[in-house]
Amino acid sequence: MSFRQSSSLSVIVYGLSTEGYRIASSIALKGLKVSLIDESARVAIALKPDIARNYPDVNSLIDDEALLGPEPVDIAISTASYIFFAPKIRKIGQDVKSDVMSKFRDAIKTLRKGSSFVYTLPTGMGGNDENIALIEHLTGMTVGSDINYYYMPIHSSSGAPHDLLVGSVQSKQDAQMERLLLDQDTNMKVNFVDVLSAEFAHSIRILGHYAGLASILEVCKQVNDVRISNELMSNPLRNVYLDEVADGLYDLRAIAASLGGAGPLMYLVNGTIKGTEGYVKHLIDEVRDVLKKRDLKASRTKIVIKWKLDLNEMRGDKLDLQLSLESKLKDYIGDVELHNGPSIDLYPNDKTIIIITCSKEDYAKLEAEGIVNSECIIMKANPVCEIVG
Repeated sequence: MSFRQSSSLSVIVYGLSTEGYRIASSIALKGLKVSLIDESARVAIALKPDIARNYPDVNSLIDDEALLGPEPVDIAISTASYIFFAPKIRKIGQDVKSDVMSKFRDAIKTLRKGSSFVYTLPTGMGGNDENIALIEHLTGMTVGSDINYYYMPIHSSSGAPHDLLVGSVQSKQDAQMERLLLDQDTNMKVNFVDVLSAEFAHSIRILGHYAGLASILEVCKQVNDVRISNELMSNPLRNVYLDEVADGLYDLRAIAASLGGAGPLMYLVNGTIKGTEGYVKHLIDEVRDVLKKRDLKASRTKIVIKWKLDLNEMRGDKLDLQLSLESKLKDYIGDVELHNGPSIDLYPNDKTIIIITCSKEDYAKLEAEGIVNSECIIMKANPVCEIVG
């Protein structure tokens, strides 16, 4: 996949995020000029092919402080052919929209005529209309003729590119953008559709995932019989963890925020959000039940929440849910520790230790370290809060 006039093609990825770096490094390895914008420091960093090869992800890049060759954000954007908007969003609830719009305004104010803007956060249904109106208001140019606009919601777990469906105001294939996103040896394609179709398709995918997941969580809350729990856990439900429950809450909330009035869809979305968020309360109730059944005192118990999170992914829902779990557990048990690292150092402790594993990978790590067979109590954060030990 060669690029014609590649020397004049430049790409900006707005956001020092996992998803943003994945896009930027893939493009850099094609030999194109690409810069990655650190939105907090407001500088654009030129990403050379050797840097992309030496740093497999944005975490290693940040840890090694390899951010070289900075230039002002406004200048970088004003000369870019393609701008991918992939910032880290850490606000939750009512503040999330203002956080997104603040970064969005920063990313669009110096767009040049003929450039292409690619929005990679989920908007819900109809959300891109507001984005397009703001671009036209701030730049004085018309989207679809002066500026190209694309909607491409991506996720850290699914990556980019991966069976991409891209919403386009222009409603036509962009061969150059397709070459930016896909590797030469891939058989995948980028399918360009109108923006509203892309919004609907993403909403259907998210609701399809969460409607089933919320139903599973609600049914399993009713299980009080250990025998039934064991039978349930003999199927794939065993590997559905809190990490998966949180993997897309941002998207689900974006859909809810885009809906107006009451109706079956609003009830479905809000009920799904309520059921999903209610799992944290259920998990804490199960911890309290373990203490009661084993006659353990809260003051003589230590909770370790083992949940290795990517601190640089765009969505902040997992971080928020982790902090919420920690805070609510501390209301009942004072000694609660968050553990994001690769391994747990179980130094001598006169307290009973309960380790809550929040993903399949976290539990596998405990197994590899032999901690599962220790004196600790392991609780899997899966639908029936399975206990090991």
